[in-house]
Amino acid sequence: MTDGHAGPTHVHSSAWPQALAILAGATVLRLVLAATLPLFPDETYYWVWSGRLAGGYFDHPPVLAWLIAAGTALLGDSPIGVRTVPVLVGSTGGLALALAARQLAGDRAARFTALVFAVLPLAVAGLVLATPDAPLLAALSWTLLAIVRALGAPAGSAAATRWWALGGVAIGVAMASKFTGVFYPFALLLSFALHAPLRARFREPGPWIAVAVASLVMVPVLLWNAQHDWISFRFQLGHGLGGGARENLLQRELNLVGSQAALVTPILFVLVVGAIVTHLKAPRHDARFALAVIAAFCALFFVYSATRRNQEANWPAIAWLPALVLLGAARDGARSAWERRGAWLAGTLSAVLVLHVLFRIVPLPARRDQVSLAYGWDRLAASVDSARRALERPDGSTPPVAANRYQDASLLAYHLPGHPFVTALNLGGRRNQYDLWPRYAQTAQRGDDLLLVLEIPRDTSLPPGPIRRLEGRFGGITAGPVVPLLRDGEPVGRRRLWVLRGWDGTWPADSTDPLAARR
Repeated sequence: MTDGHAGPTHVHSSAWPQALAILAGATVLRLVLAATLPLFPDETYYWVWSGRLAGGYFDHPPVLAWLIAAGTALLGDSPIGVRTVPVLVGSTGGLALALAARQLAGDRAARFTALVFAVLPLAVAGLVLATPDAPLLAALSWTLLAIVRALGAPAGSAAATRWWALGGVAIGVAMASKFTGVFYPFALLLSFALHAPLRARFREPGPWIAVAVASLVMVPVLLWNAQHDWISFRFQLGHGLGGGARENLLQRELNLVGSQAALVTPILFVLVVGAIVTHLKAPRHDARFALAVIAAFCALFFVYSATRRNQEANWPAIAWLPALVLLGAARDGARSAWERRGAWLAGTLSAVLVLHVLFRIVPLPARRDQVSLAYGWDRLAASVDSARRALERPDGSTPPVAANRYQDASLLAYHLPGHPFVTALNLGGRRNQYDLWPRYAQTAQRGDDLLLVLEIPRDTSLPPGPIRRLEGRFGGITAGPVVPLLRDGEPVGRRRLWVLRGWDGTWPADSTDPLAARR
């Protein structure tokens, strides 16, 4: 069995239907979890984006916002409405990876690839939530399938050209989902340069058509960034490669390896790294070598990036997609004992993860459990709504609500009745999309009030930083009630309501305030 022009020859009557059943079952489980869990802070942030559709946003390109808008248009502003389309799109990535493995090594390879993708914590956790990773991983998986099929067809043939064009669409969507998608075409270019049989591909039209198609897909993103001083590109470069990490270099690299071993699970992590190395050292097949170079290029980039700052666990996930195809296609789909053990361990760990998310079976305090960040906001929103109604003016209007962090602002907007716009002041915090939208200082009139929701600081002897910055700019500032965020009766955090009356029309100079330079 090879990845030559003839395609796969190892056909097993039951293996491919089983692969499809595994993918379908995993998708149903993701949808059940998506409907059960409350929305997390980043998800509500992206949900706010979906109400203001554009060609880009401060933090990321726009595809996720478009997907959320489609889902909420069909199912409303509920967790399942926000997540359904991203979950369905993300789940198609498993199908694309299985098809790529099937092309390389037949039905059994497809079945194992589908199984591993379904049970990896990377997919179980990452493809349930409405984040840019869902469309990114799906589009990159379809890119990999297009590469395998294009390289398996005769150079310059109509079939190859069609697959290159499809690959251009897929990689364009990937880059319009998250900018790390750009690593795949650069890595593919490197594989062409390194492997003599692949260099002939430069002479066929397909790869150049793919570049043109991907560029067309990216036009809305490029136009939006050109209109906003390339702010998304500048932010992501600084976010991914910025310095300032507290841990030393060795600690950052160990953190990176540990996080990836957790997402891929230890046995499979060792096996996929081994699959990459094997196909780099013995490039017998064009497509397999290209996949190995893509995986190695992405993994090594994040190893380098970790020399500058800590890497978030989900960032290097793009490196393991081609590696999963290589592992699935190893030995023409025949499975080793360690591969079977790896799949069982991944399934067990993912089952524990799902059970903990649903039933808190791991004895973690609510404050230290990341899942708990989604809880308690409906109770806080009820208190905020009561406070703003108490401040209702004779004309029936109520003061605007604000938070200082984008996470708090978006969670409040989601949970408040009627989903009003809640701005983030960003006083002393990092810039984000709220800096590009009209803020309090741009929309309020002199003498207006403000209802501000702030986290309780560690040092309770002083008012929170935003209050200290706003002192003297309002006629009066009154501390309101403290509302605990609870999950199953356990405290997750606390927020205090502040009433600020009689704005004087000035605003504190702050590096995140787009108006500061004009005052």
